Amino acid sequence: MNESPRTRCTLVGTLVALDERRGTVRMEDVFDTDIDDLWAALTEPERLKRWIGTVTGDLRPGGTIRARFTSTWEGPGRIEICEAPRRLLLTMEPGSPDETVTEAVLTSIGDQTRLVIEERGLSLKVLYQHGAGWQAHVEDLRSYLDGRVPDDWKKRWSELKPTYEHLPIVGPTSGSKQQ
Repeated sequence: MNESPRTRCTLVGTLVALDERRGTVRMEDVFDTDIDDLWAALTEPERLKRWIGTVTGDLRPGGTIRARFTSTWEGPGRIEICEAPRRLLLTMEPGSPDETVTEAVLTSIGDQTRLVIEERGLSLKVLYQHGAGWQAHVEDLRSYLDGRVPDDWKKRWSELKPTYEHLPIVGPTSGSKQQ
């Protein structure tokens, strides 16, 4: 039987409580590409469109952007830090009650690159849904970099959701889910 790479993928996410209400989704994976190629896949609109969605606007520090992801999330953002090819920090939905901070940090390891993505400030009530969503996005990034077309995001998110729903949240409220 020929398994798709996606079915062999291991869990790459961690759910972390920041306080009693908010948390962080943390994804970490290593890609078989150099840091410049991975950076370009994370920052160039034409490449972003092939795995996560459309990003338009003022693509420099302090600039505002508009994003529409394959996850159906759509909204504004602001680029806070852009230190090519190592660190990107975005505020998503700035000034709103749903404001979050998303950070991508890249590190070279020989011919490979480690990518750590964190989205901070998410409601603990739905943290597991964002964990499943970010893993689906990271898997789509891998598919794209491997020359494959990413699978259906929503289908993969639905498959991952039960796993993330039962994943413990580490931090100040370890082991508890907020209802």
